[in-house]
Amino acid sequence: MRIAYFDCPAGASGDMILGALVDAGCPLGALEAAVGSLGLAGWRLEARGVQRGGLHATHLVVETDPAVCFQTLADLLRPIERSALSDGVKARAAAVVTRLAEAESRVHGVPVEAVHFHEVGALDTLVDVVGAVAALEALGIEAVHVSPLPLGGGTVETAHGRLPVPAPATAELLRGFRVYDNGVRAELLTPTGAAILTTLGNPAPPPAMTLAAVGCGAGTKELPIPNLLRVFIGGGAAAGGAEIDTVAVIETTIDDMSPQLYEPLLERLFEAGALDAYLTPVIMKRSRPGVVLTVLARAGQATELTTLLFRETTTLGVRWRTMERAVLPRELARVDTSLGPVTFKVSRLGGRVVTVTPEFEEVRRIARQDRRPVREVLEQVRAEGQRILGTGGLIGGQGG
Repeated sequence: MRIAYFDCPAGASGDMILGALVDAGCPLGALEAAVGSLGLAGWRLEARGVQRGGLHATHLVVETDPAVCFQTLADLLRPIERSALSDGVKARAAAVVTRLAEAESRVHGVPVEAVHFHEVGALDTLVDVVGAVAALEALGIEAVHVSPLPLGGGTVETAHGRLPVPAPATAELLRGFRVYDNGVRAELLTPTGAAILTTLGNPAPPPAMTLAAVGCGAGTKELPIPNLLRVFIGGGAAAGGAEIDTVAVIETTIDDMSPQLYEPLLERLFEAGALDAYLTPVIMKRSRPGVVLTVLARAGQATELTTLLFRETTTLGVRWRTMERAVLPRELARVDTSLGPVTFKVSRLGGRVVTVTPEFEEVRRIARQDRRPVREVLEQVRAEGQRILGTGGLIGGQGG
């Protein structure tokens, strides 16, 4: 897995993110091709080598026609939808601008479709968002991690007048991410920069990876500290070829809830995006029996799933921590067995197949249909799947 870790001691803006990714090896031409596919005129990109605090960085200059602007979310989304960008870039770029609109919606108390864009409706916002998503794809990035983000301070001039820093929409975008005060009284996080990082990334410490490149993107303001954003890019492979990623481990201990409620609770957690969830019986104070509910999730989902636990359980407190884990690359393969088509989960270690596991619900369906013991069907189907898939021959599916 190829990982990008954004280190943001001086905050982030759209052009700083672009500069860091170009400095890390993304060709400027890839950004220009992506933005060009939007079919819009009035923009120009230029990568300039600059010094910030004696350190070399790339300043990505984004020049746009101020007359080209977008009043609503639909206006921003339309060029993305009509472009020749890949489906992945389209989806991620749309997610970023939609999250911007949702933040503005909460700030102003109006429906998302009624949000009237001001600063974030300019062409440079669309260039920054599409350019950043396209650059990550060009670099082969599969996971993005983000350092704690500095809030900045003071005030900033906006279309709504002078507002405190961070700007209200930026503050909304930072929900669920770690923030701190680095003492600098300036706007360090722009709404566009915050939207890109918090939509595409997880709030997590630097992951274990084999470092391949470091890029520095320069901001324009003069600050008491070097106005730089760094991106570290590398592979997250552990020994033997397993992949490294970061997860949130969310836990709560419950001793006063009906056992009937746990099954629908687990269903809700998986529907909300939990990677795993399980119950562990424990003995609590005064020898009361209780349950530890453990949920594994992407680091950026901790706040959302904690809120779900408060709504769906009787708990009064939830704790979480981030952890690194090693996981085997896995894929699904559809195979025609002698008992009918079955889906298998196939995992690899160092490129070699190590497990071939049939989907149990499909096995159980076949056993019920053929009036045979589930154990017999499972053993037969697993043996056939291992024979077909375990030799490295058929991954991706046979018979559909």
